[in-house]
Amino acid sequence: MRLTHDLSLGKHLRTALLATAAASLLAACTTSPTGRNQFMLISPESAIVESKAAYLSTVGQLNQENKLVDDPRMSDRVATITGRIVTEAIALYPNSADWEWSVAIIDDDETVNAWCMAGGRMAAYTGLFEQLKLTDDEFAQIMGHEISHALANHTAERMSRAMAINVGVLAAGIASDNHVATLAGASLAAKLALELPNSRVAESEADQIGIELATRAGYDPQAAVTLWQKMGGLSESRPAEFLSTHPAPENRQAALTALVPEMRALNPQARMAKVTPITIVR
Repeated sequence: MRLTHDLSLGKHLRTALLATAAASLLAACTTSPTGRNQFMLISPESAIVESKAAYLSTVGQLNQENKLVDDPRMSDRVATITGRIVTEAIALYPNSADWEWSVAIIDDDETVNAWCMAGGRMAAYTGLFEQLKLTDDEFAQIMGHEISHALANHTAERMSRAMAINVGVLAAGIASDNHVATLAGASLAAKLALELPNSRVAESEADQIGIELATRAGYDPQAAVTLWQKMGGLSESRPAEFLSTHPAPENRQAALTALVPEMRALNPQARMAKVTPITIVR
């Protein structure tokens, strides 16, 4: 009798959990700047709060390890280019005007990467400059792309995917005989999901928004193409496109090349001479 009761309770709890998840899914649809439907279980505002805590922790650790670059020439270059991009971002997305825009320049010549969290907190690795020999126009494309991830709420979207994975694993745990072990795995699955990169769709969306931001800031849109030519030449051995969350460099080049004529038709506004102040984290 007790066994039957426990099974019944588990069934009802699983049903309730799945019903809650389904209701969340139905209520969690928003639209990105390109008109794409987005899956959201966490609000952009909450993503900004969580991102700030993660950023401060990460930067604090980097500072302790003496990994933050304090070179005035590089700092000025990064702040000026990023500031022009942010000026256009604020013009097109006024809700970002109050973000805490900042960049940490990380001393790591082996890492070719940059990122922007929800709320405008960014990082750029010295490997970008060391390995790609970037022009200002190419660096503008990188920062436009990364800033676009934040503007399009991709952080909140990625966190929402992780929450959905957590719900799914929890539901499986309730149905499993190894209840405790499965629930412990749910916590790990959520942590790993939160660290996953953006999807290929989000990457393509950021390319589209980013090239426009950089163009409006007065940078050459053709640099988006030359940037990915350089990226593609970094390594001969990379995963096939279907195994990666990022579009293949040659496909990215083709998509961006198709956008160049449209970008050249844009008339950069007079505000391109204005540079939004950007804090360089030291």
